[in-house]
Amino acid sequence: MSWELPSARVRELMREGARIVLDPPAALLAELDEATLSGPNRVQIAEDPVLAAATRRANRSNLLFWASANVHRPGERVPANVGDVPLDVARDFVRRGLNESVLDAYRTGQGVAVRRWIQICFTLTTDREELRELIDVSCRSISEFVDDTIAAVSELIAREREELTQGTHAERRETVSLLLDGAPIPRARAEQHLGYRLDGRHTAAVVWSDEPRADLAALDRAAELIGACAGDSRPLIVLASAATRWVWVHGRPDVVRLRESVAAEPQARIAVGTTGERLDGFRRGHLDALTVQRMLARLASPKQLATHDEVELVALLTADLEHADQFVRRVLGDLAGADSELTESVRTYIALQCNVSRAAQSLYIHRNTLLRRLAQADRLLPRPLAQDVVAIGAALEVLRWRGQVAPPPLGT
Repeated sequence: MSWELPSARVRELMREGARIVLDPPAALLAELDEATLSGPNRVQIAEDPVLAAATRRANRSNLLFWASANVHRPGERVPANVGDVPLDVARDFVRRGLNESVLDAYRTGQGVAVRRWIQICFTLTTDREELRELIDVSCRSISEFVDDTIAAVSELIAREREELTQGTHAERRETVSLLLDGAPIPRARAEQHLGYRLDGRHTAAVVWSDEPRADLAALDRAAELIGACAGDSRPLIVLASAATRWVWVHGRPDVVRLRESVAAEPQARIAVGTTGERLDGFRRGHLDALTVQRMLARLASPKQLATHDEVELVALLTADLEHADQFVRRVLGDLAGADSELTESVRTYIALQCNVSRAAQSLYIHRNTLLRRLAQADRLLPRPLAQDVVAIGAALEVLRWRGQVAPPPLGT
């Protein structure tokens, strides 16, 4: 297709504006992410930590790709973005059973980008003719770039779907999906496809990474560790997306051992579900593992591993994060912003049934040191600890899984 270049002056203005876009303000990136992850058609993406992270990476990749092209060749037609990031996005979408319709998020991102670009244009020149030409050619450039990129990524998705449907991973994923949906698939046939017994006790887990260029082999090693820590030499591992593994093992993994072992794979994160019997346990454990994974993502928690037993209450409390933040701030007051040594001392004291001796022993501190810390906490709390133990304990658990990040003050 022919592409008419703008005037030399407008090309220089495009280069100047593109340099600004190459260092995008945090507000622009936040607006892009919110727009592309909002709406009823994108709930499945927004609630999945891996897909949400992939979408955010795609936003940045597309923005910087267009800007970089216009710094080097301002005003020329920008080719489609078909680098590593779009390829990873295509793989993740296909492995989640999604189709090309998810790419409507690119259109939403285009609207945000055009609006912000026009604001930049008004800072570049006050000449009306230059401004008219600049806005006309750059909006056409953005539109053509998004069209071409969507077409290219659609082809990548089609190619990935074809490859996936021809392999054993597809068979496993399809069989697992049928089991999770409660389809009447014969157990013997399902076990043959999966290479995994469906009787007995199961524990489900999700292994994933939200790192942009995760070591996928590390995810496989982490998945195998779950089996090793459960004494199951043949765990069921399903490739749910490029950066996600669904795992089932017979029995229950030793969580202490698993936490120590997986520390050697810092890019891998693990959410462990509940343990249950037969097919019901197979399904329930997986849903509970997904709940843990989504809670860690919602809280932007730095914790590498969490179990449903540990976080069930926190997951319920933080389903609405804004209300959870209000609860923590109201219950803890100034204690919410205290150092982790103090908050962890109070949390441990409550967890051990308010037994000072046991808590001090668990914290490896003197009994009198703990008593001083509890007195300090009382001075920071809106209500004394003895009068509000349950609520304070719950609020401290939320704070713990948020990585000691205090919520914003009430009213902000």
